[in-house]
Amino acid sequence: QVQLAESGGGLVQAGDSLRLFCEASGRTGSTYPMGWFRQAPGKEREFVAAISGPGGITYYADSMKGRFIISRDNAKNTVYLQMNSLKPEDTAVYYCAADPWATGWATGEEKYYDYWGQGTEVTVSS
Repeated sequence: QVQLAESGGGLVQAGDSLRLFCEASGRTGSTYPMGWFRQAPGKEREFVAAISGPGGITYYADSMKGRFIISRDNAKNTVYLQMNSLKPEDTAVYYCAADPWATGWATGEEKYYDYWGQGTEVTVSS
């Protein structure tokens, strides 16, 4: 079993930056491919970014490319999401998730992610 805990959310202004953290604990959680997703009020959850187990391969949703950066430090069992030039439409609850079988993490599809955190809320004011 893997436990994931997000942190780092908060209230910021448009144009600001924010760094989210996802700490993994439990069974080899630090080596799984990981993803970030988000769910805005009244909308379905959507893919944000994903990173391979070793950290050398990353994928992003088109709308996040160039603004968001996913990274990880396996020694600290932590995955990061650096969010720059934030916009009001980035307001959402952000979730991290783990794909323990490493089968479909790069597709961005939720069905491949078996473990999820509780989410951290990000609010961007205009």
